[in-house]
This record gives sequence, C-alpha cells and structure tokens, in this order.
Amino acid sequence: MAVQSLSFQGVTTAEQVNKITTALMMLDGVDSAEVGRYGAEVEGRAKRDVLIKAIEKLNLRIKVS
Repeated sequence: MAVQSLSFQGVTTAEQVNKITTALMMLDGVDSAEVGRYGAEVEGRAKRDVLIKAIEKLNLRIKVS
C-alpha cells in the first residue's frame, strides 16, 4: 500500500483540517489520512494529483504541494 505525503501552507484552523480530512477520506482509493496543519500522510492507491485536486476544490486559500 502506497503512502503519499502532502505539505500545506496556510492551514490555520481545526475546521480547515477537518474539511481536508473529510475530502481525502471520501476519495476512492484512500484507506487512511492523517491530516495536520502542515501536511498529510495519505495511505492507499489514490494518485497524488487526485489528492491535491480534492483539496484545491475546497477553496480554502491554502497552498498544497
């Protein structure tokens, strides 16, 4: 099972963390997601670009890499 690491800039609230966690867990191919203010560790078969697009769709005005 692959683990993907994402980095965030601009996440400042627990609400944002919760929204990101929910968005990632709803994706097909994501088995688990550990999300914090500075990044996430996502386990599963979902592709990195799919993970990033799901977060960008939330329009939280954060930078994801």
